[in-house]
Amino acid sequence: MRLLFIRHGDPDYVHDTLTEKGHREAALLAERAEALQLGKCFVSPLGRAQATAGYSMKKLGRTAKTLGWLQEFPARIDLNRAPQLLDAFPNARKEDGKYAPHIVWDIMPSYWGEFSDCMDPARWRECEISRNSDTVEIYDYVTGEFDKLLMEHGYIRDGRCYKVEKESTETLTFFCHFGITCVFLAHLWGISPFLLWHSLALAPTSVTEIVTEERQQGIACFRGLKIGDVSHLVLGGEPVSTAARFCEVYSGTGLH
Repeated sequence: MRLLFIRHGDPDYVHDTLTEKGHREAALLAERAEALQLGKCFVSPLGRAQATAGYSMKKLGRTAKTLGWLQEFPARIDLNRAPQLLDAFPNARKEDGKYAPHIVWDIMPSYWGEFSDCMDPARWRECEISRNSDTVEIYDYVTGEFDKLLMEHGYIRDGRCYKVEKESTETLTFFCHFGITCVFLAHLWGISPFLLWHSLALAPTSVTEIVTEERQQGIACFRGLKIGDVSHLVLGGEPVSTAARFCEVYSGTGLH
C-alpha cells in the first residue's frame, strides 16, 4: 500500500483559503497529478485543503472524499489552568483578561529541551502539556479513524505494526495539513507527535510518500520514500513557501 500526504498551498489563514501564491502552487501540483498516481483521494474539510485538492481533481476529472478528521489537528491547551506552562507558550494571546486556547504544539525549544517527556514515544501521553490539554483524546480519535480506513483496505493495526489481511498495492492520497500529517506519521512509526511537530517542516503543497514494507508474510510496517517533496515547485520556477517554518536565524525574528 502507498500513502501520499499533500499539504495545502500557501495559506490565507484568516479567510481559510489560499493566497495568490498558494493558488500558483496548487496549479503546479496539479500538473504533476497524473504522474503522482494519486489513487483514492481524501481531503480535509478546511477551505485551504479543499482549494488545493480542487486543482488536481479538476485536472484528473475526479473528486476527493471529504473526511472531517483530516482537518488540521485541533488540540488546544488551556493556559488558564496551567499557568506553569506560560514560559513554554510565550505567544499565547489574552481575550477579556483570560488566555485564549492555544495550539498545543507551538512550544519553545527551551521547554522541550529541558522537559523531554513530550519527545518520548510513550511518555508523551502523560507529559505536562498532554495532561493540561485535549491532545491525547483527539490524537486517539483521529488515529483511530485513520486505522479504520487502513483496515478497510486490508491493513489492521497490531501493536506497532499492521496485520495484512489482504495485500494491496493501491494508493490513498490525503490532501490535508502539516500538524495532522505529523500525527499520522508518528502513529505509523511509533514515535511522539511532538518530535515531528518540532523536527520536521512540510512546505505548502509538498508531497510525502509512505509505503508498506512486508518483509514477513502477513506483517506490514510503513517506510518513508519522500518527505516534503517540492519538485513540482522547483520545476515550475515557484519559490518554496516559508509558511511551514519559523526564522532560520534569531536576528530574522525582528524580536531582538
